[in-house]
Amino acid sequence: MTINIDASQPQGEFRPIWRYYGADEPNYAPMPNGKKLLAELGRIGPSPAYFRAHNLLTTGDGTPDLKWGSTNAYTEDEQGRPIYDWTIVDSILEAGLERGVKPYLQIGFMPKALSIKPEPYQHRWTPGARYEEIYTGWAYPPKDYARWGELVYQWTKHCVEKYGRAETQSWYWQVWNEPNIGYWRGTPEEFYKLYDYAVDGVRRALPTARVGGPETAGGPGGDFLKNFLEHCVRGVNFVTGKQGAPLDFISFHAKGSPHFVEDHVRMGIANQWRDIDSACAVIAGFPELKDLPIVIGESDPDGCAACQGPHLGYRNGTLYSSYTAASFARKYDIADKHGVNLEGALTWAFTFEDQPYFAGFRQLASNGIDLPVLGVFRMFGRMGGSGSQRVSVRSSGDAGLESLMKSGVRGDEPDISALATLEAGKLSVMVWHYHDDDVPGPSAAVDLAISGLPVKTGPAKLSHYRIDETHSNAFTAWKRMGSPQQPTPEQYAQLEKAGQLALLAGAETALPIENGTITTRLDLPRQAVSLLVFEWQ
Repeated sequence: MTINIDASQPQGEFRPIWRYYGADEPNYAPMPNGKKLLAELGRIGPSPAYFRAHNLLTTGDGTPDLKWGSTNAYTEDEQGRPIYDWTIVDSILEAGLERGVKPYLQIGFMPKALSIKPEPYQHRWTPGARYEEIYTGWAYPPKDYARWGELVYQWTKHCVEKYGRAETQSWYWQVWNEPNIGYWRGTPEEFYKLYDYAVDGVRRALPTARVGGPETAGGPGGDFLKNFLEHCVRGVNFVTGKQGAPLDFISFHAKGSPHFVEDHVRMGIANQWRDIDSACAVIAGFPELKDLPIVIGESDPDGCAACQGPHLGYRNGTLYSSYTAASFARKYDIADKHGVNLEGALTWAFTFEDQPYFAGFRQLASNGIDLPVLGVFRMFGRMGGSGSQRVSVRSSGDAGLESLMKSGVRGDEPDISALATLEAGKLSVMVWHYHDDDVPGPSAAVDLAISGLPVKTGPAKLSHYRIDETHSNAFTAWKRMGSPQQPTPEQYAQLEKAGQLALLAGAETALPIENGTITTRLDLPRQAVSLLVFEWQ
């Protein structure tokens, strides 16, 4: 394979769209491994990370469970008067804030005392149950929209008073989750009403708050995203009676579709790209909104982080990390195609406390041990700070965006390509060798040719980082230990080290720059990811 990088051809700002993470279960965040992972995410540069979680207003005692969380933020006394208690929700927000991770604050779900159908309220879902069993009393509209709006106002007011106006206006404030499927047991019009009252509550307490939505499932979610945007632009506001509703950013979800085929996992990366493409097309159809920031509020290879099964067997290893590298790079391309403003793409993966090591959940770390996929985000963090630019990449192993969105990466040809960035004194190149099918295959000999560098001659220091079976991979290190579920302190320390981003042996070297060009070759195993960082004076 041949990959050509032309540093003289900028392709747009290298925005840190990867700095967004989230989970169904908010109560894991203040627990020991949750705090440990948040600290890791907060250290990944170059700008603040954001954390989104469901269930921040759900009624309960704060005990976490799969696809469940609670804060008891709102209850009522015997006379029906509101009682607000921010103790648990504050502990969740502060677990991130103290570690450099800001809230992408989801306003939901419905407190039991406000739900029009409160019973049953807390579900008892397990990975073997039907997914639909999670949709209980928390998913219903409020019995009193004014009280719903007042709850949001009191919450926002509390945050402003506790964390300061400057801090809270840097957060995202978004309403609900996936209102086009079972997460919302009301009509679309009732959701618009829920949105209008929530945004009014936020803006009464913090007029400069950044508000948005609707976090649709399946990209545009049929016509839901389009109709929601129509409401925000031209509809009648349920609170003010005037035209339109405030909207500072637009959010939707995009997921892949893995299957178990014969004896292996086959990913569905094209499904995720098509979700993004179709949602961006809808947004681009609103000239009034085309320049608004877009956040893909959940952007993942599959639709259920807490689910388990053979078709989800990709999560612990390098298939997840190579998928992530390949999928993120094309998100920039899709946004460029539609001329829209992609600000973020949120990985819906965190960690699960009190579960077996490498249990098969979609997560970034297991019992405090980082998975290979976290290494990809560390690579992104090394690729550039403020002012860095994406530059032109042409690869003989890239079938092209339209073909990839149509067919994915199937058959004999893998996806071997790169994402490259340029900043002062530094060129970074992330190269991946991805295939939808999790089967063995040959390594790729990649000839990398870089031209158009701003410096004509001199040495360039090369640092070569790698994620593969033996680098940045605590899962394979754990298996070599015999898969211990109670590792010794010495084993645990070895696993912690194995989960960090690793340099290839002998990979720090110097290469000559000749007439603004550098050439080198790398051997890239199937499902591996490399980051090559070239630096010069």
